[in-house]
Amino acid sequence: MTSEEIKRLVDGVKTDVIAWRRHLHAHPELSFQEEKTAQFVYETLQSFGHLELSRPTKTSVMARLIGQQPGRVVAIRADMDALPIQEENTFEFASKNPGVMHACGHDGHTAMLLGTAKIFSQLRDDIRGEIRFLFQHAEELFPGGAEEMVQAGVMDGVDVVIGTHLWSPLERGKIGIVYGPMMASPDRFFIRIIGKGGHGAMPHQTIDAIAIGAQVVTNLQHIVSRYVDPLEPLVLSVTQFVAGTAHNVLPGEVEIQGTVRTFDETLRRTVPQWMERIVKGITEAHGASYEFRFDYGYRPVINYDEVTRVMEETACELFGEEAVARLKPNMGGEDFSAFLQKAPGSFFYVGAGNVEKGIVYPHHHPRFTIDEDALEIGVQMFVAATLKLLAEAE
Repeated sequence: MTSEEIKRLVDGVKTDVIAWRRHLHAHPELSFQEEKTAQFVYETLQSFGHLELSRPTKTSVMARLIGQQPGRVVAIRADMDALPIQEENTFEFASKNPGVMHACGHDGHTAMLLGTAKIFSQLRDDIRGEIRFLFQHAEELFPGGAEEMVQAGVMDGVDVVIGTHLWSPLERGKIGIVYGPMMASPDRFFIRIIGKGGHGAMPHQTIDAIAIGAQVVTNLQHIVSRYVDPLEPLVLSVTQFVAGTAHNVLPGEVEIQGTVRTFDETLRRTVPQWMERIVKGITEAHGASYEFRFDYGYRPVINYDEVTRVMEETACELFGEEAVARLKPNMGGEDFSAFLQKAPGSFFYVGAGNVEKGIVYPHHHPRFTIDEDALEIGVQMFVAATLKLLAEAE
């Protein structure tokens, strides 16, 4: 199928895709609560025909398109959940659910995959192999929906998996490609420093948890600057420091939380040991005690070169070489990595920003939105790349 034929097919669903996105944007649901979203997706898919539908988990949906001849199994994933943010946009389809907003583009991901499923449902007689459309819940909240779907068997027999993210830092019309490490493991830590509280004017009668906690925060930064090869990506960020109730009271405890990001599995397992050694040494030196917990989040997203090459070739054929942006990895997290544990695959970006239209706000911002012209670009990528990946077995 030529690029022009694919574009004509996508033109036929463009209006639907925009309408679906706007409906989803107006009715967002939080992670693990996507009941109405999943029902909307299920009923929309049901209207297409030729699809075998199932509910792998309470708030996820899988559609299978089984071709007339055997072949490869290609899975395409879209996430569906929203965020606990009060939307500040004023367009007609702004969120109707107080305190909940599609502030990351998942409404667009779901709409694009619905459009892709509609197109392929019309092409079933021409398909050799199987296409699985994975509508995933709970990407935003650990332990995430991807792992649950994998455990439910959605990846059994899959040969290759692809997914995308609408990306506001990238201008509409661009396709972002990353080879190898793409997104990091979003792990988190919790530290409690237990000292002895007392009067702010009599610190000698206390074990000052704040002063000890401040030393802990400072020394944790030595892990990145002095323990690790400068060329090895690692982020250790303290994001919460909670202590005290009054200006003249030294509190007995301090709570410190934060995140650690890396691509390297060995480093990922070693950093918590270094952290606890630092915390233990500082607290013992000052007569305090501590609690330490390290929670492992999603695995890093590591794209497979051979699949990523297909995505890059697809973008070049559809939109020209100038549309392809070779991007660096970033330290954000994505549970698409759970699907990559079961099959080779690639995650790519679809540019969704537009300075001229004022679409400049970052992801997770109360005024985040996307350039809806990016939606048809995403559908074209899904359709063309899936056809290429199915054809590789021929």
